[in-house]
Amino acid sequence: MTAGYVPPPYPYERLDEIIAIANEQDGGAVDLSIGTPCDPAPAEVVAALADGDAYRGYPPSIGSLPLRQAAARWIERRLGATVDARAELAACVGTKEFVASLPLYLALRDPSRDTVLYPAISYPTYEMGATLAGLRAVPYLSLDEINEDDAARALVVWVNSPANPTGELLDLGAAAQWGRDRGVLVASDECYAEFSWDAPPTTILRHGVQGLLAVHSLSKRDNFAGARIGFYAGDPEYVHFLREVRKHAGLMPPGPVQQAAVIALDDDGHVERQRGRYRNRLEVLATALTGAGYPAAVPGGAFYLWVPAPGGDAWAAARDLAARAGMVVSPGEFYGPAGQAYFRIAAVQPDERIELVAARLAVAPLHA
Repeated sequence: MTAGYVPPPYPYERLDEIIAIANEQDGGAVDLSIGTPCDPAPAEVVAALADGDAYRGYPPSIGSLPLRQAAARWIERRLGATVDARAELAACVGTKEFVASLPLYLALRDPSRDTVLYPAISYPTYEMGATLAGLRAVPYLSLDEINEDDAARALVVWVNSPANPTGELLDLGAAAQWGRDRGVLVASDECYAEFSWDAPPTTILRHGVQGLLAVHSLSKRDNFAGARIGFYAGDPEYVHFLREVRKHAGLMPPGPVQQAAVIALDDDGHVERQRGRYRNRLEVLATALTGAGYPAAVPGGAFYLWVPAPGGDAWAAARDLAARAGMVVSPGEFYGPAGQAYFRIAAVQPDERIELVAARLAVAPLHA
């Protein structure tokens, strides 16, 4: 009997050993491994989940017109681009499912191409989306280094700015031009757009929509990860195709969530407060880690620290930080083999837990 596909272990399920070590600390583990928000969503957004009759009927798969208009207003107001809410934008059930399913739907649209290009150090779902669709997953270190034969076979090239896990800010205009020069769709994952430190928040859609898709989520911006709501915007031909196939697949964000998302997207005040929280946590962690022998710096964007591991051994660093400070961090190999000499820290615990880690590191002996 021929063996079928066996899914690999989910990366964060490999951290049980590290969590057990960290839990030996008085006060327990401080989990900085997964980028899950810990702060509350605005009260009026949460209240909207129980208000009205949006739960009764099937919600529109593409997103209600008020939701799409709110998303378009946000893109223009915060990111400096203009999109047509009726033709160039649609909702998704959180962006992870969109990232994972996009290659499959693109392959249905153009069976002549079989390759997904994605950053060599990146969110693992880019690669997994290609795998689940039965396509070639080809990592790249920079767009300029992509083999032209691979580009000729590519359905899509993923870019991510601010990047997970590195926090790098990319030249999105150059990425748009790279794709257009080769007839390859550029999918720009911009879920950390609001958390850009070294430059104003931006989007690839400032360079037009032809051959481009921007993917956005309320998970990070609005601390709304459990509600599963996001949207994609860009080239109307691709948006139309994806809207139609996604309708047939039954992919629809819940009605109450769509209703609440309108309120969230129209409120910038809570985002500014969240920006301040993340920036402060990053600075506290970077200072504490550097003092403890792990040189760390606040990145260009996002709410992660991407830290080189002494001797290139990220698992040893993870065990050391768990033992000394009760920290749980993610070894860089979770984000591809090219990241194995680093580890990632997510600044997603409440301030008092971040301060606890800093205090533990201040009195713990240096690693060997």
